[in-house]
Amino acid sequence: MLSKSQIMRGLQCEKSLWLKSHKPEERQLPNKVEGRFEQGTSIGELAQQLFPGGALVEFHRNKLESMCSQTQSLIEQGEHTIYEATFKGNGIFASVDILHKDARGWHIYEVKGSTKVKGVYIQDATCQYLTVKKRLDIASINIIYVNNKYIRAGDLDIKQLFCIKDITVDVQESEQNLIPQIAQLQDTKNQPEEPSIDIGLHCSNPYPCDFSKYCRRHLPKPNVFNLYRLKKAKKYQYYQNGLVTYQQAQAHIKLNKTQKLQVNTYLEQTTHVDPNKVQAFVSKVEFPISYFDFETFNEAIPRFDGQRPYQQMPFQYSLHIEEQCGELSHNEFLADEYYDPRKAIAEAMLADLPATGSIMAFNQSFEISRIKELAQYLPEHKDNLLALIPRFVDLIEPFRKLGFYHPDFHGSFSIKAILPAMFPNDVELDYKQLDIQNGGMAMDTFANLPRLKNSVNRDQIRHALLEYCKLDTWAMVKIFDKLRRIK
Repeated sequence: MLSKSQIMRGLQCEKSLWLKSHKPEERQLPNKVEGRFEQGTSIGELAQQLFPGGALVEFHRNKLESMCSQTQSLIEQGEHTIYEATFKGNGIFASVDILHKDARGWHIYEVKGSTKVKGVYIQDATCQYLTVKKRLDIASINIIYVNNKYIRAGDLDIKQLFCIKDITVDVQESEQNLIPQIAQLQDTKNQPEEPSIDIGLHCSNPYPCDFSKYCRRHLPKPNVFNLYRLKKAKKYQYYQNGLVTYQQAQAHIKLNKTQKLQVNTYLEQTTHVDPNKVQAFVSKVEFPISYFDFETFNEAIPRFDGQRPYQQMPFQYSLHIEEQCGELSHNEFLADEYYDPRKAIAEAMLADLPATGSIMAFNQSFEISRIKELAQYLPEHKDNLLALIPRFVDLIEPFRKLGFYHPDFHGSFSIKAILPAMFPNDVELDYKQLDIQNGGMAMDTFANLPRLKNSVNRDQIRHALLEYCKLDTWAMVKIFDKLRRIK
């Protein structure tokens, strides 16, 4: 018997399915902020309101048979709507997010947090269909997904927040292909030997595999997969043809200018500097220099009026200001997590930013896009916000234009790659010393703050958010200072 999640894992890669059963310790789970937050309302729970008044089958990991029995009892009792209805059949164990009965029969609804129906969802729903088709008269199979055109105005409108697509025909077409695959996956899971499956495009399609590090342990570092802006399919093609190392890439692959520089500087262990390109950027920067960085969050369920699902909502900024005399000052803003941050953050940044001088960001398109969105949302501040945009300069420019390239960039021009390469072993500039170490962690942390019950932890977390964002702009100060010393 396989669970739906095991089948979906195995359809992507049979080796991943085997490893999950036989070598679970090799899984590499993404970084999370664990143990701090109460679980909030999920998309699945909210979608249940489309079919209110149903009965819930409580999940118990070690009582799957009991869940199946409870589901059957609810059906026999005449229940018309069941949440997490659980079945086993055709070698599969699966739960249905929402099972609803009307005059036509039973309808399966699978809830997804995505804003579109993906092909993998057909396989997912087919697993559910195979478990119930012999037990119930299934009238339709559907995907409930998020409508990213919905803009909240007042109370949350559940019917506008979600879209429903009937995928019955697609599921019925995929059904016959899936049955023999399930039998094969069961055999693979039970075999004693690890499947001999090499890395490939399947490692990240449709989902990034959590055994990727284990399966890539044989690769030298760096390797062809680090080459700058090389299409994924090309990387695997070179790998399959035995072109893996930088030496092999240098000898046998037609590299573009950036890739050549990347490979050559690493093999020669030299730093490439083009003073003319660096100074061309430095000369554009005007005092006072405002080193500026936004942090944003996005969430499937909009909390505030005028907010769309997954809209980037700026909630924090850090601002270091450098005067021509060398004096540095720092301003920062962190929104109250219970209120719409947009008006407060816009007014704070307009007050904090000097009226003249350059505004420096790293990959400025992100900051500029957020400012344009704020201007659209806040017409009373539109002119002042839009006036900031021509003052922006992008610190990534001298790196992308190859004015400065260090072998430890490894084909990346992100600030997280550039900073440690330019300032190795500098603890003051090490993100790993912080509780919050990247933008993704900052986003998740702030979005979950309203669910936090402990006020002491709240203060600690808000301090950690401020420290993280402050390092982003302090990093820009240090990087630009190093660049302008290049003559």
